[in-house]
Amino acid sequence: MEKITLETAKTGSELVLETLRDLGIDTIFGYPGGAVLPLYDAIYSFKGIQHILGRHEQGCLHEAEGYAKSTGKLGVAVVTSGPGATNAITGIADAMSDSVPLLVFTGQVNRAGIGKDAFQEADIVGITMPITKYNYQVRETADIPRIITEAIHIATTGRPGPVVIDLPKDVSALETDFIYDPTVKLPSYQPTVEPNELQIKKILKQLSKAKKPVLLAGGGVSYAEAAKDLIALAERYQIPVVTSLLGQGTIATSHPLFLGMGGMHGSFAANIAMTEADFMISIGCRFDDRLTGNPKTFAKKAKVAHIDIDPAEIGKIIAVDIPVVGDAKKALQMLLAEPTVHNNTEKWIEKVTKDKNRVRSYDKKERVVQPQAVIERIGELTKGNAIVVTDVGQHQMWTAQYYPYQNERQLVTSGGLGTMGFGVPAAIGAKIANPEKEVVLFVGDGGFQMTNQELAILNIYKVPIKVVMLNNHSLGMVRQWQEAFYDGRTSESVFDSLPDFQLMAQAYGIKNYKFDDPDSLDKDLEVITENVPMFIEVDISRKEHVLPMVPAGKSNHEMLGVKFNA
Repeated sequence: MEKITLETAKTGSELVLETLRDLGIDTIFGYPGGAVLPLYDAIYSFKGIQHILGRHEQGCLHEAEGYAKSTGKLGVAVVTSGPGATNAITGIADAMSDSVPLLVFTGQVNRAGIGKDAFQEADIVGITMPITKYNYQVRETADIPRIITEAIHIATTGRPGPVVIDLPKDVSALETDFIYDPTVKLPSYQPTVEPNELQIKKILKQLSKAKKPVLLAGGGVSYAEAAKDLIALAERYQIPVVTSLLGQGTIATSHPLFLGMGGMHGSFAANIAMTEADFMISIGCRFDDRLTGNPKTFAKKAKVAHIDIDPAEIGKIIAVDIPVVGDAKKALQMLLAEPTVHNNTEKWIEKVTKDKNRVRSYDKKERVVQPQAVIERIGELTKGNAIVVTDVGQHQMWTAQYYPYQNERQLVTSGGLGTMGFGVPAAIGAKIANPEKEVVLFVGDGGFQMTNQELAILNIYKVPIKVVMLNNHSLGMVRQWQEAFYDGRTSESVFDSLPDFQLMAQAYGIKNYKFDDPDSLDKDLEVITENVPMFIEVDISRKEHVLPMVPAGKSNHEMLGVKFNA
């Protein structure tokens, strides 16, 4: 490997920061500890990178995820060895599930102590191997620029994902007067970005025969920033669009061709369209179980084209007739560049639109505040333009169903892993990345209690996020399943007592409100337009369920709780 002589000797920590800065990184989220002290000593006087001090390593990771998910830029986190690194595991696994570009530096004990159960040692390379795209342990200071350059390349290309760099304390402290050439040479890692032209032509050929086509848009459309191309294809051929949870925002909810989110808590129109379709074009969607229901009965009548950057996803769950490996944006642009084929979906559009209009959204009840109404009203007050962050649970599904999304990367949520505690830190990360945009977080009383310590940093770093806590005094989704499938035995899912969340917000110096009157709710929620960190607690119905619902293992057309207009 070619050596490059440095003008002045540098420590490993200086090399870390300079390499990051030179590769365009300007923000890192972290938490110091013994094994990363040399790095933090270098951060003390380093200009050009902002360090955000989280309050827990899981928080730091979700902050980096919120930063990455809302922008497409790389999220960077630093944690110490042992418990610092193991606390970061949930965030790394979350990023892996949802294809989030993340670079995580974990401190490690001195090289001589590795494998000897030294204080605060954990085999983080071994632990993170199944939940990273790749991971490294740096063994030589001169190797730092090369490893970081490679790691960023791997994390941000092909299907994005997390990469871990394990950094022994002595490697980061030692000086070197040379570095190894950091030019990326990875012959074994060559992701396919350009789709195959023949496969693209096959899609159009099939489309010309199809009477009932459906476009299925997943998170990959959002990550590839291909929303405009998706809409252009849908409009050109008049194809209705269904999205996955992470695909929300790739087509405006008000668009006449949008049928809603599909799957377990999807809309009636979306699930019926997928069941009856004769041709499905899936783009950037991995057919996870929440979307497909029973895979044996999913889209049974349809020929399936599957466009995905990750070849491992194609055919993994659903048999595919036309596989296309490549970037979602490039595939859509190629489909649009081809001569237009003749197709007629008039009757089909008529049918799916009728399905859409047949269904009532939710029953308006007078005496309790309904979560759906809260989300709809905040949608009005933010004009459908806010970056919407959610935690995980019932509120997540209601937010997916009722917020009026208009843009890609607008919904920041934990999809694949379903991580409670994701919400507060992810909203902070999203706001730091997008200071000019409104960021609204919807969180439940359960998820809020997992990571609320991150509120401590709102005033320090001037992060005016709006935290809307939908309080139903329970782990709502767990309670819903217990009420539906376990004869109502709400085992350990209802909170007998809760802290005073208003006092908690005050302790963190955040403006706080509590609303529980359905009559004044519309007016009350107007406070959300003020540009300050804010905590809004809304007491909601304790019995409300997320509907419709496809029970686990059932087919998508076997929805419970669909309400039709009279």
